[in-house]
Amino acid sequence: MRFGLFGKGGADKAEAAQIAARIKADVRDCLGLPEAAAIAVNEILCADPACPGTETVILVMNPGEKTRAYKAQMPMAELTRDALFAILRREGSGA
Repeated sequence: MRFGLFGKGGADKAEAAQIAARIKADVRDCLGLPEAAAIAVNEILCADPACPGTETVILVMNPGEKTRAYKAQMPMAELTRDALFAILRREGSGA
């Protein structure tokens, strides 16, 4: 398993940081999270044929709660607000 942001050059890394910031803001908005909640967004590349390839992993760490993990089976740049909200609602419902 490899993390997608490692080894990227300056421009690519800056663009990835902007995309991650957008996703974090959308997660905070959708879940109604307080500023004290930490959100981590990472793109992971999986070489296993059973994996979808590149996926986006989102961790939500809200004080006093268990860490929640969400996965989008697409790169960060392809993750739209609508797709993100659908994932957060689906996985947040215990489905």
